[in-house]
Amino acid sequence: MELIRGLIVIPRAGRDKGQPQAVVAVEDGFVLTADGARRPLARPKRRSVKHIARTNALLSEEELRGDRLLRRALARFGSGETSPRIQPK
Repeated sequence: MELIRGLIVIPRAGRDKGQPQAVVAVEDGFVLTADGARRPLARPKRRSVKHIARTNALLSEEELRGDRLLRRALARFGSGETSPRIQPK
């Protein structure tokens, strides 16, 4: 699956390793991710594409409108309501 805005990814390295985050923007070889708590939408984390695992889960633009909505969407993902399928490298 292509890296697009709203895709849920799992960082494979760093302090946030293993915690689901949403792609906010895509740059050349990098993505900007946020989780609404440690990394709010106003201050996304720049990550290398090599250091993230992709899932098949996609958030709507509505869920990316605010930090509270993003946190709720990612909490549903973490609780198993959305069935994650992690894509290989």
